[in-house]
Amino acid sequence: MDSERQRIQDDLRGVVRGEVLCDDISCQLYASDASIYQMTPLGVVRPRTAADVIATVQYATEHDLSIHPRGSGSGVSGESLGNGLLLDFSCFMRRVTIDRDGATVTVQCGAILAEVNSALAAYGRTYGPDPATRSITTMGSVLSTNASGSHYLRSGSARDTIESMRVVMADGNLLTLAKHHPDEPTPQGRLARGIVEIEHQFHSLIAARRDSPNSRSGYRFDGVILSDGRVDLAKFMVGTQGTLGIIVDAVVRTEPVPTHRGVALLFFRRLDSAARCARRALMHGLVACDLMDRRLLQIARETDTRFADLLPREAEAMLLVEIQGESLGDLYDRLAIIRQECAKGPDAAFAAVDTVRPAERDLYWALSRRVIPRLYRFKGSDAPQPFTEDIAVPPDRLPAALIDIQDTLQRNHTTATVFAHAGHGQLHIRPFLNLAKPQDREKLNDLSNQIAEVVWKHGGEVSVEHAAGLSRSHLLPRQYGQLWQAMGQIKRLFDSVHRLNPGKLFGAVLQKPNENLRPLDKTIEVSRGNRTLIAAEKPVVEDTGIASKPLAQLEVLQIWPPGASVAQVTRDCNGCGRCRTHSRAERQCPMFRASHREEASPRAKANLLRGVLSGQLKVDNLAEDRAKEVADLCFNCHQCRVECPASVNIPKIVGELKAQYVATNGLPLSDLLLGRIDTIAALASQVPWLANLLIRGRFSRWLADRLFGLSAARELPLIASETFTRYAAKRRWTKLNPHGGLKVAYFVDHYANYHDPDIGRALAEILQHNGIGLYVPTGQVASGMARISAGDIKGARRVARRNLRVLAEAVRQGYTVIATEPAAVLCLKHEYPNLMDDQDAHLVAENSFEACQFLWNLHQESRLSLDLNPLPTEIAYHQPCHLRVLDPDAAGPKLINLIPKFDVQQIEAGCTGMAGTWGLQRKNYRNSLRVGWPLISAMRSAGNRTAATECSACKMQIEHGAGRKTLHPIKLFAYAYGRMPKLEKELGIKKVSDTSKSK
Repeated sequence: MDSERQRIQDDLRGVVRGEVLCDDISCQLYASDASIYQMTPLGVVRPRTAADVIATVQYATEHDLSIHPRGSGSGVSGESLGNGLLLDFSCFMRRVTIDRDGATVTVQCGAILAEVNSALAAYGRTYGPDPATRSITTMGSVLSTNASGSHYLRSGSARDTIESMRVVMADGNLLTLAKHHPDEPTPQGRLARGIVEIEHQFHSLIAARRDSPNSRSGYRFDGVILSDGRVDLAKFMVGTQGTLGIIVDAVVRTEPVPTHRGVALLFFRRLDSAARCARRALMHGLVACDLMDRRLLQIARETDTRFADLLPREAEAMLLVEIQGESLGDLYDRLAIIRQECAKGPDAAFAAVDTVRPAERDLYWALSRRVIPRLYRFKGSDAPQPFTEDIAVPPDRLPAALIDIQDTLQRNHTTATVFAHAGHGQLHIRPFLNLAKPQDREKLNDLSNQIAEVVWKHGGEVSVEHAAGLSRSHLLPRQYGQLWQAMGQIKRLFDSVHRLNPGKLFGAVLQKPNENLRPLDKTIEVSRGNRTLIAAEKPVVEDTGIASKPLAQLEVLQIWPPGASVAQVTRDCNGCGRCRTHSRAERQCPMFRASHREEASPRAKANLLRGVLSGQLKVDNLAEDRAKEVADLCFNCHQCRVECPASVNIPKIVGELKAQYVATNGLPLSDLLLGRIDTIAALASQVPWLANLLIRGRFSRWLADRLFGLSAARELPLIASETFTRYAAKRRWTKLNPHGGLKVAYFVDHYANYHDPDIGRALAEILQHNGIGLYVPTGQVASGMARISAGDIKGARRVARRNLRVLAEAVRQGYTVIATEPAAVLCLKHEYPNLMDDQDAHLVAENSFEACQFLWNLHQESRLSLDLNPLPTEIAYHQPCHLRVLDPDAAGPKLINLIPKFDVQQIEAGCTGMAGTWGLQRKNYRNSLRVGWPLISAMRSAGNRTAATECSACKMQIEHGAGRKTLHPIKLFAYAYGRMPKLEKELGIKKVSDTSKSK
């Protein structure tokens, strides 16, 4: 940290109750957002109260620093970036207060829109504007950008909902803005007088814009000066993008949740035909009308199998229309009329489907909600770039505008994706460009201007729904013409020294859209033996062709194959912020959900490593404690990798970050101990009675807490009197079977071997019942997931090498590898190939399965015995995070649902928070419970049901937090075969008859 940043940090920490971060790594995490731009701030302030905001603004005034408000950083135009002090409201200022009937709600600026609607649901109300990013966007951003969304036809935009707001002005004063008279002897009255005077001065120009249906950008005067002479300052502030004041909280109006909704999908052979048909459909009272082009439809087919049959492949465009009503009968009739109307004429839809069923309706809406984020999955050099995607034309001009825009793209040898809110003429165009090419960076500027010319030609405007930010502000002087002077007078009235978000929406100097782009990677890969070095500065290449010593080198410690290099994977993260979601339909990111801090988000890890590879950070920064703090906010659950719209392999990035720190600083004692817990358990299994005495002892647990960092609050599992491998050796399962037929090699892993051998015994019973050969390799050791999660790459590689040697030999002998521990299977299929780039690693990965998934596959092939005894009991099932990665179809509950009279309730409440050995550590204990609290609460509410899960760590957390006896599904299935009678007491049922057959 340089001296200036150190001074700012020290000064602000003395006056701000919230958090102040000015170190290089923290500033790098906030240097980018979901846009293509990057600007590194001087420091980041995370305010807890309005007083913190006031103190920060006053400090900035005293030291001539700019202020940049930020919500979730999900904007695509760079509106929250800047070189001054950045205010992150999303961490602490998230309070939501609903009035008695829910008609209005008071929201702090950091409250997430989806959470506001979740709170309003109990009142039968909702907040009308619905931007596509509502699961992550904050209310401050909704108001600052005047967000609208697909239901603009019904609900309008954010400025139509505002009652009042509290705002910190550029001079540091906190004002409550509502409707104010210009004669008031207050700061509000002064602002009202100024607006009235400016409106009178530019009355004719403002009146001309007011008549245009697409005049929704800039500082807006329409609807602000009321008939009684008052000025609605709150309404005026909406859409000013943090350039006139900093919104602290606001009172907004809500609306009733519609009684019934109907949705129709209409398919067309031409894009302009769909746009023309949208205009005709508006006559039938649509509340939403979205248009998607063929590229987006293809993405939908590829990302969700349900869309493959729903979307005709010959469709060049699709319209999604929605109507609402008080009766289902009315909706059916109106949907039929819409389909008939759109099936006529030269622009007719060649196919259509409709529904009023909630499940199908939500599936149809998932097309637009999920597909736009999936644009980030495009791999390769060219990708859709969001620099000119916020434009609007009158709806009746939309077909002609689309044709002209496509002609413009063709002249520039470029294609684009097209998404539109066709009902009100809103267009999102994303041209395909490769920003690594200088010519495409120039093309970015040319396309921005040329597309804007097309929009203006058709009577439209740019920047009407999202912020102008860094990508579109440069177009506004030409768009406003003489009215640009009025915008300047407004800026001087509110912020005369351009303190607040300068260079956005208005400014004397506005950047071009190809300036301040994210820096390119300044790296070159150098192979030396079996090592890959990344040069952070491009080295000089001598005449011999051998790279000379660069200024700084980063030895890559994992295997990064061609096409998925470390630089490419980090670059694939576009910063969209989807990993910050709190949606119950998703599970990423458990750590961010608990802390709300940017460094806990998965994208922060990519930003950190990309900062090193692009030269923004030094290689030595990875050995700092701050880098470790950021990396340790990931416990390797892999949910971000599954749910990331761009499928960025964040866990592998985190593994590299942790490994870099460990390579320099070594392992902390607690990580060192937990990474070798299998060795400790092996010693303990020699004297299990003594080991269990120590595990139960309060003094020994206290000592382990103090010496080794193991939480004394955790109840550690006891050591079994006989390990499973010893049990298997007695039954000669450790011998290879030379005969043919179906046979499996069991990768036992730690928990089933040392703590609960009944899991392995149950699996053996099931396999014997089905005539499947069992082999338990003798040379295997625990998977090493704890070492991988701690960054002990060298130790993990030794473990992987040993396991792969014995398992690969078994696969070559015709065995399929199965494991009952999800983390063990994840190691075999995903982690080991990251450590060992050899044939054995890929061979084992291709032939490894989780046990329940393996058995379910047998059932689907009609090869699994179903002579199962009825089991009249109830089970609450939790699917572990690692199993969601391996088996998204959840084979476990399907398998035990085959048991007659068995009632399985799947609990979808997120991660348990245990995360293997992570939750055993004292430093993580509270966070572990905080992360897992939704799941723990759901399990407590599941009645008297016994719990079931495949993961041993999840079992420990459920039993610890919810007090529910938790069983592995394999045990339940073996019991239904009549082969595990000892489970009767645990299940609390009568003995089942033994129907097992000797195999």
